[in-house]
Amino acid sequence: MSRLTAANVLLAREMIGRYPKPKSALIPLLHVAQQQDGYVSKDAMEHLAELVGITPAEVLGTCSFYEMFKLEPVGRYMINICTNISCQLNGGEELLHHAEERLGIKPGGTTEDGQFTLEDVECIAACTEAPCLQVNYRYEYRLDNDGFDRLVDDLSAGARPDVPSHGTLSRVRQHINPEQMAGIERPELAKTPVWFADRQPTDSGAGGAS
Repeated sequence: MSRLTAANVLLAREMIGRYPKPKSALIPLLHVAQQQDGYVSKDAMEHLAELVGITPAEVLGTCSFYEMFKLEPVGRYMINICTNISCQLNGGEELLHHAEERLGIKPGGTTEDGQFTLEDVECIAACTEAPCLQVNYRYEYRLDNDGFDRLVDDLSAGARPDVPSHGTLSRVRQHINPEQMAGIERPELAKTPVWFADRQPTDSGAGGAS
């Protein structure tokens, strides 16, 4: 387990600077931590808490809410096989059983060489392409058993450069020069927050006998 590297601390501070409140950057920062180690370690969560001014428990609460963040080490390639209704009707369950036999693990397990983690997941929003799966959240469509075997062989051989190691959300990082940043101000410090726009009451015109 490790805290963020010096380079990632600089990246984290840049990200935090894009938000009116530091804690609003928490989800992007969790992705940075996961890209660094392949999962979000306890030390990394403590470090993020320090950077955004909240407690480690609050970081854990956010991290544990989202399936995409892993709290324990996983394989280099996370294979999520959908077995929801569309995929199930088109062979998703059979594909999962084949994956178990090919990899020698059950859902939630990781191969001994640390290359693959297998998961049985709910709908991944590609119902027209069933049965489908994701490798590190990159889609593979309409796979049969032979297609799965080719996928595993290619990943093992390093023949799929389009699928980076687990935790890599994007290989192109956005950087915004300070002079290009929009005006960022904490909402409670804004002189006239748009949602508190000053509105003068109008005279209803109703009157009575004087």
